[in-house]
Amino acid sequence: MSSQVKKIDWSSLWKKEDWWALWIGLLIFILSLPGYYNTYILGWVPRVAAPWLNPLKSIVVIGQALTMTKAYVGLNPVISVFLFYLFLLTILTIAAWLMGHNVSRFMAGFTIMFTLTFVLWWLFGYAYLNATPDQYAKLHITWSIPVGSDGILIYLLLVGLIISNVVFYRKLPAVFEIGARTEWYIKTAIVLLGALIGATSLKYITLAVTLVERSLIAIIAAYLIYWPIAYLLSYKVFKLDIKWAATLASGVSICGVSAAIATAAAIGAPSVIPATVSSIIVLFAVVELVILPFAASSLLKWAPYAAGAWMGLSVKTDGAAAASGALADALISAQPGLSTYKGWILSTAVINKVFIDIWIGLWAFILAVIWLTRIEKKPGERVPAIQIWFRFPKFVLGYLATWLLLWGVGFTVGAVSAAKLMTGGITPQTELFRFFFFALTFMSIGLTTRFKTLKEIKAGRMVVSYMVSLIIIILIALGLSIAFFSNLSPPT
Repeated sequence: MSSQVKKIDWSSLWKKEDWWALWIGLLIFILSLPGYYNTYILGWVPRVAAPWLNPLKSIVVIGQALTMTKAYVGLNPVISVFLFYLFLLTILTIAAWLMGHNVSRFMAGFTIMFTLTFVLWWLFGYAYLNATPDQYAKLHITWSIPVGSDGILIYLLLVGLIISNVVFYRKLPAVFEIGARTEWYIKTAIVLLGALIGATSLKYITLAVTLVERSLIAIIAAYLIYWPIAYLLSYKVFKLDIKWAATLASGVSICGVSAAIATAAAIGAPSVIPATVSSIIVLFAVVELVILPFAASSLLKWAPYAAGAWMGLSVKTDGAAAASGALADALISAQPGLSTYKGWILSTAVINKVFIDIWIGLWAFILAVIWLTRIEKKPGERVPAIQIWFRFPKFVLGYLATWLLLWGVGFTVGAVSAAKLMTGGITPQTELFRFFFFALTFMSIGLTTRFKTLKEIKAGRMVVSYMVSLIIIILIALGLSIAFFSNLSPPT
């Protein structure tokens, strides 16, 4: 025990990406907190107003979109983008320097990454390239490639793959590899995800007690039913390595990309595993978004709440789950006699997804303990408790902190008023950074993924395993949704 304690190196607090994801995520979160009092320190950040049709209105300054402030009215969106770049470049470069990276090379690599990611985010935000059918009437269009906002991540991934495997098919320039810090970006995004979960759960927890109570089934479904099935299928049937199987099981069962990354960190999986699984998750989430809402509008028009629950229990990323819920809501509430359900189907989808997301941190801790005390433990070996601390992914602490802090505020001043102020003041700022870090992640995954490597790790077998697990989960989710949500009375 004493020899283990002597090996503790506290310099990891400023030398490891895991910790820097936590520090940067918390910094952005703390800077957003004055938004609760209508003071927007980060109000200058830009957002691509996807789906957009008019290029002149395609980029919005967050502070200008918030009606409670006039501090950023005169800020040009182009200047806003430049300030956004400088802010991220500064904080990330300081972290890179303290971690021992070459500063000039990192600055060059990140500049390329930022430029590629933001330009492509803007380009693929064009309505005809991402709008979902429920948005057609508002946009006055009749068709699009209906992938939704999460579909923009797929575009980024594909462009990255083309650059990596076609444009530079022999060898990717080092400057791209230096800027493509996949795990750092996604871990920072997960810290900020806690703010979204905290604010959203407060918003919906007061919506209807019955919906919230029945949505508790989402926790049981995801962690005690979905996960074991997906894990056993991957490990026993498709013969995937145990770390591949565990990461894939979390991705297909819980919160998609965020759960896969947290699981991989908790069990000590190499970076290629969460990167590959994340790509598969987002790809299939877009497929779910295109198919499931239309299936729900046909199969479950007699049980609208069940349709929403089905979306929340089945679709694996937050954005796609919300988009599928919105689309199912639009399709079902437009039918004769069902207009009273408008908004409630989407709310049911979001509530179920939020209840699943909340427990990512606890699940990462449980898996870290299991891996150290059961899977990796040698016969007769005693595992010191400090090793669990080392293995536990530190960025998950940031996720828990942002979520619990907003919940603490909510239960202090009242959930309804707190949720209103948070979703109107705090989360618009944190959400912009969260989405952009996710965008950087998928750009990075594309740039660092070589088709040759996918062949070597037999990714095809993993895709089939994920697809089979997902189909089984979708069918179980349909049964659970009908069992728990089909007998609810219409909203009044």
